[in-house]
Amino acid sequence: MAAATLVVLSGCNSTRGLKTSSRLERGYVVVLPGVEGKSHLTTSVARGLADGGVPSAVEVYDWTVGLPWVTPVLNLRAASHNRNEARKVAHKIVDYQNRFPGRPVHLIGHSGGGGVAVWVLEALPPGHEITCAILLAPAISPEYNLAPALRRTRMGLYNFYSQYDVGFLNVGTTVAGTIDGRHGRAAGAVGFSMPWGLSSEDRQLYSSRLHQQRYTSKMAESGHLGNHFGWANRRFVAEWLAVLVNTQMDAQAHYAVDEPLSNRPAGSPGEPSAPAAR
Repeated sequence: MAAATLVVLSGCNSTRGLKTSSRLERGYVVVLPGVEGKSHLTTSVARGLADGGVPSAVEVYDWTVGLPWVTPVLNLRAASHNRNEARKVAHKIVDYQNRFPGRPVHLIGHSGGGGVAVWVLEALPPGHEITCAILLAPAISPEYNLAPALRRTRMGLYNFYSQYDVGFLNVGTTVAGTIDGRHGRAAGAVGFSMPWGLSSEDRQLYSSRLHQQRYTSKMAESGHLGNHFGWANRRFVAEWLAVLVNTQMDAQAHYAVDEPLSNRPAGSPGEPSAPAAR
């Protein structure tokens, strides 16, 4: 795992030009990397969004410890540090929403960053919901209670997972643990399941705001072969994730921001089938 992760650290592409004032006027996307920190994987996600026509400002935020001698496993399990970084990102989102009220805000997290994205949502204060969160192969346990995070989204949380992610999210998290300290397969490999003991309100949140997309062979046509790093493939991001983000931006422009998706007619913009409807 560690050796494979270190390979992706080289050859970082620039995200220059993706956080201009004109883009900030249109919306804001925060991309959280995996345990490797900022690398060509997350800059590929950022560039893929731009390639796909997302007009928002895109910022890659490195939540990891940031020391070259710290292993990816330690980044994954530094719970106190990671929670603190999640609060910092939540503050950035609140600052943006105070400056640009009503603009769409998206949060995208890959691998360990998917777990941090959930904690960012939990850290948002009441009255500061984002448009949507997108988790790519999240290294968090399938039974993690998402209800507090789901409450901080207008259009829900999308989990992209792959059963072929064996080395990292089956074997790796069984041995090293998930970001929330559980040992076993991660939600990025098997999807989320509804935990026991939820209230009827929280069960409804799961039903209406958790949208899960498993890996399909159709994605291979966009350069994603089902492995852990395929979700960050620039072409896949442009052809799948950018479509989802743009669809939700259109939905937010056409519907009242406080209108729940459950009240909208079937097939309306922002429906969970959007990423697969290529």
